[in-house]
Amino acid sequence: MSDTVRYETKDRKAYLTLNRPDRLNAIDDELARALPRAVERADEDPDVHVIIVRGAGRAFCSGYDLKDYAEGGAGTQEEVWDPVRDYRMMKRHTDEYFSLWRSLKPTIAQVHGYAVAGGSDIALSCDMVVMADDARIGYMPSRVWGCPTTAMWVYRLGAERAKRMLLTGDTIDGRQAAEWGLVLESVPAERLGERVEALADRIAGVPVNQLVMQKLMINQAYDNMGLHGTQILATLFDGIARHSPEGRWFQRFAAEHGFHEAVRWRDSGRWIPEGGGPVPSARDLEDPR
Repeated sequence: MSDTVRYETKDRKAYLTLNRPDRLNAIDDELARALPRAVERADEDPDVHVIIVRGAGRAFCSGYDLKDYAEGGAGTQEEVWDPVRDYRMMKRHTDEYFSLWRSLKPTIAQVHGYAVAGGSDIALSCDMVVMADDARIGYMPSRVWGCPTTAMWVYRLGAERAKRMLLTGDTIDGRQAAEWGLVLESVPAERLGERVEALADRIAGVPVNQLVMQKLMINQAYDNMGLHGTQILATLFDGIARHSPEGRWFQRFAAEHGFHEAVRWRDSGRWIPEGGGPVPSARDLEDPR
């Protein structure tokens, strides 16, 4: 199994640790592919009752590795692009994250630092999310160059608050996420591991067949609400967002000035030019207006 997702078990619990700490556990192809393999391993182990997903180092997951995808252009097609080719790629990623939702056994995300962009897709694919008070969650690429393919923002928050988050690309801390019902609860950072362990231990005492039946029943209600169809639309829109004139502008920006500068512009609130246009010059980057 890939070292990008470390797998351990103890006391009826499987621990899946995203393990690219030098990149804040940013998602690359290797990590994305390793995640469902680890979930399957836990699902098939009769001694595992609950799965805990966490991140090594300073963050849970900082999203897709923009060094590869934005700055390096990985996954970006030429001007005449094939939406089905893009859909296949992103649908695979969506299914990889959603293995946590589709797994037979309960999953808990233990979020510290950041669970942003694609990292929020991984966290929100878990059945329950426990955050540190000072952790941040959000989907900043909704400003330009992305759409959350798992679509879990609306299913967890409802329409109005999902719009509040995805029409701004803002992040919120663990306290607000818990208050809004986006996540199960928020605790001081120093108590995060302890709280997740207590919750997991409580679940682990239940027979596996009972856990599976309850989870399948609850998930079926979401399927009946059209979750799968919403994800198809979101995954198609994600590809369009990355190949729109504005999306191509952002990718060229990252390629020319580095993804840190592109993200800084995107998240600052400065206007993103309709229809793309020229990439800002180095002088423009220094101008705060």
